[in-house]
Amino acid sequence: MNAHEIDYQIYGEEMQFVEIELDPYETVIAEAGSFMMMDDGIELATIFGDGSHKEENAGLWDKVLSAGKRLVTGESLFMTAFTHAGTGKKRVSFAAPYPGRIIPLHLAELEGKIICQKDAFLCAAKGVSVGIEFSRRLGRGFFGGEGFIMQKLEGDGLAFLHAGGTIVKKELAIGERLRIDTGCLVAFTRDVDYDIEMIKGVRNMVFGGEGLFYAHLQGPGSVWVQSLPFSRLADRVVAASRHYGNKNKGEGSILGGLGGLLDGDNW
Repeated sequence: MNAHEIDYQIYGEEMQFVEIELDPYETVIAEAGSFMMMDDGIELATIFGDGSHKEENAGLWDKVLSAGKRLVTGESLFMTAFTHAGTGKKRVSFAAPYPGRIIPLHLAELEGKIICQKDAFLCAAKGVSVGIEFSRRLGRGFFGGEGFIMQKLEGDGLAFLHAGGTIVKKELAIGERLRIDTGCLVAFTRDVDYDIEMIKGVRNMVFGGEGLFYAHLQGPGSVWVQSLPFSRLADRVVAASRHYGNKNKGEGSILGGLGGLLDGDNW
């Protein structure tokens, strides 16, 4: 294997974190902001690009170009590498940013490549390349919810994705098709054909409440789907804050405004 062989354990239910166990001189790379805790003896380093072995052998310009591509996906120019520099076994943990599930993916068992939504990557063994995947289809680019760009993970090591709500893995046979809400698509293997389709029927478009487009995937391959995209969760939170922000503090209680009067709020 080119990637470091790391062990792990995932803790929690709704708000999960993954604990990575490192042998001496093993390294795990992670997105900035995902770090939770680590044992003494682990060294932290900020790096350009993804820290893969290919990056280490590249020149300065190639590293800058690789890091710059990450800006296109909305990610930071830098990633963080955590290396066990001592003896024995040490542990470092990374936390999910919102309620959902952490998905471990062994790339060696998935033909060496996974394409995922741009904010799904959490961490990976050193040697896994975290790049970008451009769409060559206009429909997918304009209406896919992720634009022309998604992330791609390549290599033969372990990588960890995070997605919202419950995660389900669908196995598609050759020619088998699956339609998914564009925001619910988390990741798929390299041989899955991905495109965007418009919902048919004027009534469905105007009154359906499900958006105008959905993702169309065709096998063979594996697809991971999430039940609660972060964008959907954020929309509900914003809508609720607007609704309840305009209400009186005592509204909805039995006493209503009288309760506020009695407790002194309206004096």
